[in-house]
Amino acid sequence: MSTPTQRIVVIGSGFGGLAAAVRLAARGHQVTLVEKRDQPGGRAYVYRRDGFTFDGGPTVITAPWLITELFELAGKRPADYVSLVPIDPFYRIFFPDGAHFDYAGDRDRMLAEIRRVSPHPGDADGYLEFVRRTERIFAKGFTELATKPFLRVGDMIKIVPDLVRLESQRSVYGFIARFVEDDRLRQVLSFHPLLVGGNPFQTTSIYTLIHHLEREWGVWFAMGGTGAVVDALVRLFGELGGTLLLDAEVGEITTEGRRATGVRLKDGREIPAESVVCNADVAGAYQGLLPAGVRRKYTDRRLARTRYSMSLVVIYFGTDRQYRGGDGPVLAHHDIILGPRYGPLLADIFNRKTLADDFSLYLHTPTLTDSSLAPPGCEAFYVLAPVPHLGGATDWATAAKPYRDKIMGFLEERYLPGLSKHLVTEHMIDPRHFRDTLNSYLGSAFSVEPILTQSAWFRPHNRSEELPNLYFVGAGTHPGAGLPGVLCSAKIADDLIAEPLSRDTQPGERNVRTAQPSHR
Repeated sequence: MSTPTQRIVVIGSGFGGLAAAVRLAARGHQVTLVEKRDQPGGRAYVYRRDGFTFDGGPTVITAPWLITELFELAGKRPADYVSLVPIDPFYRIFFPDGAHFDYAGDRDRMLAEIRRVSPHPGDADGYLEFVRRTERIFAKGFTELATKPFLRVGDMIKIVPDLVRLESQRSVYGFIARFVEDDRLRQVLSFHPLLVGGNPFQTTSIYTLIHHLEREWGVWFAMGGTGAVVDALVRLFGELGGTLLLDAEVGEITTEGRRATGVRLKDGREIPAESVVCNADVAGAYQGLLPAGVRRKYTDRRLARTRYSMSLVVIYFGTDRQYRGGDGPVLAHHDIILGPRYGPLLADIFNRKTLADDFSLYLHTPTLTDSSLAPPGCEAFYVLAPVPHLGGATDWATAAKPYRDKIMGFLEERYLPGLSKHLVTEHMIDPRHFRDTLNSYLGSAFSVEPILTQSAWFRPHNRSEELPNLYFVGAGTHPGAGLPGVLCSAKIADDLIAEPLSRDTQPGERNVRTAQPSHR
């Protein structure tokens, strides 16, 4: 029996909101997507300056079928909308002494790199055992659970034996340290949680599934940048009859009794709806869009006690020359530049919430793959540094410029010779951007921190505990941050709306489509 169509409002056009809007429009619902900013994308906003195109983020595409299946749901050919190309190596990881490790999906290449870098003979076999373990973790954590809504505590209790068997109580770093001895190799294999806002020393080892996910489906780039995927999904949404409103900031989610009735924009316009899907930051939305009288669980006190991910400083910049290794290190599309401290730096960021003098960086050089993102003969970059969220004492009004100068000076000295002379355009964001522009609680870049006690049922639910027809997608809800996570959250919300609660159906009593591709 088909589900009656509804009027649905989706708040926010990040990947979670866009994916949910497309899925719901493909089912025939009347969907209105409202976006605060002047263009769609959320954290994937695109900056265009002086002939350069900069993806605001994210830039690492994994499990690409989660993108392509959105077009297939609408009966479209993905290749008619977006072109995805594989990246090899996945990452080039630079150590403080200038040596590097090429992280790839090929088993033999990884073993060769491990034997080259590590002085410990057993690390190659240890890595193979780690790979076998991540396959089992992936089967549980992604294939089985990534699109399962955790709406009842019983849903969590059922998987506790599996979580114990998979050693989910260990941290990512602690899990990896069981199998390899070399500390540099431990860093190489444990940095992934930082891509989803987690501290490798605190994030549950379930997140080692990212290693298998990348090996299984690769790391990809969209020609034209991640923004090209946003544009493609917006085009598809329009073709499905959806309505996109830009420069439309939501002032509140309107309610009547214990139900959401739509949204009221800050300009006074009201958009009625039978269901509301929220892609805004979960904590920011609960605090800023719902009146306190509606919030029985997510009170201000509860939100303040939650642990949030770190924030970011990101500098987008273009040069009037290309950097292809003639007078500096040979860069890859994705470069991880590790600083002199690993664990202590992460403790400064996540625990002490202090801005350290040193840093580790992610340097993105997309023009190595797509020269169209910069004028001829030029190079486009962005460099990202994890920093504490605004729960610390850093005054970014005074700290931003010196921190920028330190990062750019380091890049010029070690990686990009003559950078200051060749710099032609630049834009920088810091934690204030995440708080003020993206309405993210404490300026967190990835919302709720992915620790074990804030995962699955313990994470803010995809169906709101406050209002049964309010749904959450994006980084702050289950399964978490990163493109695969937010795209899976859209699938969960779509399924929940398709099978709404009734007197005979309780949360969780439903069939869930598994998180696996229909086409490989």
